[in-house]
Amino acid sequence: MFTVTSLWVPFTIVAAVGQVARNAMQRSLTGPLGTWGATNIRFLFGFPFSLVFFAIVIVATGDAIPWPGATFWPWLLLGALSQIAATGLMLQAMTERSFVVTTAYLKTEAIQTAIFGFVFLGDHLSVWKVVAIMIATVGVVITALRPGAARSLGNLRPTVLGLAAAAGFALSAVGYRGAIIVVPGVSFVTAASYTLVFGLGVQTLVLTIYLLARAPQVLRDILKLWRPSMLAGFVGAAASQFWFFAFALTAAASVRTLALVEVLFAQAVAYYSFKQPLSWRELSGIALIVIGVGLLVAA
Repeated sequence: MFTVTSLWVPFTIVAAVGQVARNAMQRSLTGPLGTWGATNIRFLFGFPFSLVFFAIVIVATGDAIPWPGATFWPWLLLGALSQIAATGLMLQAMTERSFVVTTAYLKTEAIQTAIFGFVFLGDHLSVWKVVAIMIATVGVVITALRPGAARSLGNLRPTVLGLAAAAGFALSAVGYRGAIIVVPGVSFVTAASYTLVFGLGVQTLVLTIYLLARAPQVLRDILKLWRPSMLAGFVGAAASQFWFFAFALTAAASVRTLALVEVLFAQAVAYYSFKQPLSWRELSGIALIVIGVGLLVAA
């Protein structure tokens, strides 16, 4: 039987598709802007669109604009700052070890989100959901690893950096969900949009100050590339909006596990667009992802 709560499934799938598109746009801007310049685009150019989304939601729902309470800020700052820190750790891990191995570490995020969600928010998951999360995570790790890559998994420094990055992204998801659910007296769409505005605002402020202090030329370059940056900002803000809608309706661990479908999208693009064949290892990993995600949704 369909309920409003069930909307977290299509919300997450739309967000995952948007994230893949945004990542592609950011990747094309990394060359002229550098890593942190391209990263700031999603915040700097996404923030104005989050205000537009919020205005549309307020008009559509008729909700009053809430005032952030004392409990809202710790959760919001946890979400916003953890995401920035996780991005830095991820980039550092990728310089220490291959992209593929780092990706394998990062995909432990779903399991860590389940743990942090239970500890900090009391998000209880059924046994079947826990099993689904573990199956899907194993599937992603198998899909990500290439022959010979497993020998690199024991290297301590990139292991710590990769797992710490995954923990940062997990804490970010939990922090944002915590902020959304403490917004008082409004619908879930208003609470999600409201949290997105403040989250992107904080991240824009932090990264812009950092670039002003360390690389002011990058900010000037960002403004020169405002056309492609605007599109990347819009897609990024739209994807984040749907992530936050999903966080408002269910446990962050469920959202981040279903989000692993982006691996399937990436594999499909590689197969159909670039004619890259799939190995039996990749096919077995994809099968586990499908089983895990299907079990999660059914549970």
